[in-house]
Amino acid sequence: MQPTVPSADGTITKPSPYSVEETIRRLDEVVRGNGLTVFARIDHGSGAREVGLDMQDEQVLIFGNPRAGTPLMVARPLVGLDLPLRVLVWSASDGRVWASYQDSAFIARRYGLPDGLEKNISAVAAVVEAALRPSR
Repeated sequence: MQPTVPSADGTITKPSPYSVEETIRRLDEVVRGNGLTVFARIDHGSGAREVGLDMQDEQVLIFGNPRAGTPLMVARPLVGLDLPLRVLVWSASDGRVWASYQDSAFIARRYGLPDGLEKNISAVAAVVEAALRPSR
């Protein structure tokens, strides 16, 4: 997959060759396989349908590692607004599926994290890359 430049708001969005459900499943598998904790999986599309609203498929996987995230929140408590890490997987109206997440360098700049702490949250990019990699 080619490198992606974050948007002005720090969001990186990559195309997924899989459905929303399969992309989330693969993300979950990669996250757990790397010893990270899945804290929640939120199905926005299902929630919308339950109340009679129409919405494309959209799910969020929230994950992390307290050993990695806690030092960031100790240094800058407001970074807790962006932690645990999360990936939004969504289907566009044309049927294409996308995975979006916040760039770790953007988060570090946003909260003025001390040097060296960004590495604690930089795994999100590798997790997404691994989950989106085509199966052999």
